Amino acid sequence: MKSRLYAVFLFVFAFFVTEASGQAKKWSLQECVEYALKNNISIKLAALDAEVVNIARKDAWGAFLPTANAQGSHSWNIGLNQNITTGLLENQTTQFTSVGLNVGVDIYKGLQNLNRYRRANLAIISAQYTTLKMQEDVALNVANAYLQVLFNKENLKVQEQQLAYDNKQMERVQELVEGGAVPRGDLLDVKATVAADYQRKVAAENTLLISKLSLAQLMQLEDFQNFDTQEGDYEVEADPILMEQPSTIYNKAKELRTEIKIAKANVEIAEKDVKIARGAYQPTITGFYSLTTRAAYSDRIVGSVLDTNNPTTSIGFVDGTNQLVFTNNYVPVLGRYAPIMDQFDDNKGHSFGIGVSVPILNGFAVRNNVERTKVELERSRITLEQREQDLEKNVYTAYTDAMGALKAYDAAVSASGAREESLNYAKERYEVGLINVFDLNQAQTLAVNAQSEVLRTKYDYIFRVKILEFYFGVPISQISQK
Repeated sequence: MKSRLYAVFLFVFAFFVTEASGQAKKWSLQECVEYALKNNISIKLAALDAEVVNIARKDAWGAFLPTANAQGSHSWNIGLNQNITTGLLENQTTQFTSVGLNVGVDIYKGLQNLNRYRRANLAIISAQYTTLKMQEDVALNVANAYLQVLFNKENLKVQEQQLAYDNKQMERVQELVEGGAVPRGDLLDVKATVAADYQRKVAAENTLLISKLSLAQLMQLEDFQNFDTQEGDYEVEADPILMEQPSTIYNKAKELRTEIKIAKANVEIAEKDVKIARGAYQPTITGFYSLTTRAAYSDRIVGSVLDTNNPTTSIGFVDGTNQLVFTNNYVPVLGRYAPIMDQFDDNKGHSFGIGVSVPILNGFAVRNNVERTKVELERSRITLEQREQDLEKNVYTAYTDAMGALKAYDAAVSASGAREESLNYAKERYEVGLINVFDLNQAQTLAVNAQSEVLRTKYDYIFRVKILEFYFGVPISQISQK
C-alpha cells in the first residue's frame, strides 16, 4: 500500500513539475524595466564610477587629517672607518640603527582643503544624477522595445487571421470550381494569395522573434529562448498630458529632468574649482613635529686602568724650579655596547615648529590655473544653457509628435473601417459574380494593410505619449490597459 501511495506521489509531483516548466514566464513592462535596471552593464559601470567618486571624497576628507610617517634604517660599515669610541681609523665592521617619526599638519592652505571637500560632495551628486540619467535612458529603450514586441504580436495575429480567412476562401472557391460556377483560374489566384499570406506570416514570426531577442538583450537576460511578454489590450485615448500646454510641461521638466540637474551640478563643481585654484595665491601654514633616535653596535668605554707600559706622562714644569710634573696614564677599558632600547631612550631627540610658504613667483602657474578654471566654468554655464534649449526643443517636439500620432491613429482607424466595409461589399459582389477573385484579393490586401496601419499608429502613439509623460515625471513603466 505504501509503495502505491509513493508511486502516486511521484506521478503527481512529476506532473506539476512538467506543467510548471512548460509555462514560460510572461514579463510585464515594469518587470522588464526593473530587471534591466539591475542587470544592464552600462548602469553597473556607472555605479562603479560613483564608487570612485565616493573614494575621492574620502581623499578630500583625509586632507584635513595630519600626516604621520615613520622611518627606520639599519646599516653596516665594513673596512677602514673611524672608531666612534676611540676616534681612530680602524679596519672594522660596525652597525648602526636609526628610527624616527615625522608628523605634519596643514594649518592654513587658502581654504583649498575645504573647497576640495565641498567639490567632492558635489561630484557625488553629479555621479548619482549620471547614474539616474542612464537608468532613465535604459527604461525608455526597454519601453520602446517592449511596445515593439506588442505591435509585432498583434501584427502576427492579423497575418494569421488573414491566412485562415484565405484558406477558407480557397476551400469555397474549390467547391465553386468543382461545381462549374467559377473558372479554374480563380482557384489558382486564391492559392497564390494563400501562399503569399503564409510568406507574410513567416516574416511576421521572424520579426516578432527578433524584437523579443532585442528586448531580452537590452535587459541582459540570459535565458532569452523562452522569453515572452504579457498579453494585453492597451487603450488609445486622448491622454491627460495632451491637455497641458507645452510650456507647462517644459517648466516642470526643467525641475525634474536629470540632464538639467547634471548640468547645474557641473556648474557648481566648476565654481569650486575656481575657488580651489585661487586658494593657491594665499600663504600656506604648516605645523611639523619630528622624533629621531639611534643606536650603535660598537664597543663602548666602561672604565679605565693604569697603562703599565707607560704609567706616567709629563704634563709641564713647575715655575721657578723647572721641575717636571707628571700624571698617570690611563687607558680605556672597552665593553659590549649598551642595550639597544637603552640607546634608543638615551639618544632620542625632538624637533617641532611652524612653516610658512608665501607664493611670490612661480612661472604664472597659479594664475594660468585660475584662468583655466574660469574657462571651464564658462563652458559649464554654456552647457547648462544648451541643455535647457535642447530640453525645450525636445518637449515641444514630443508634444507635436504625440498630437500627430493621435491624429494618425484616428485616421488609420477611419481608413480601416472604410476598407472593412469595402471588403464586405467586394465579397457580396464576388458571390454574385460581379467581380473576379483578383479584385476580391485586392480588397482583402488593402483591408489587411489598413489593420496593420492601425496597429502601427496605435503603438507609435503610446510610445510618443510615454516620452511626453517622461518629461512630465510620470514613471515610464506604467501603460494603461482596457
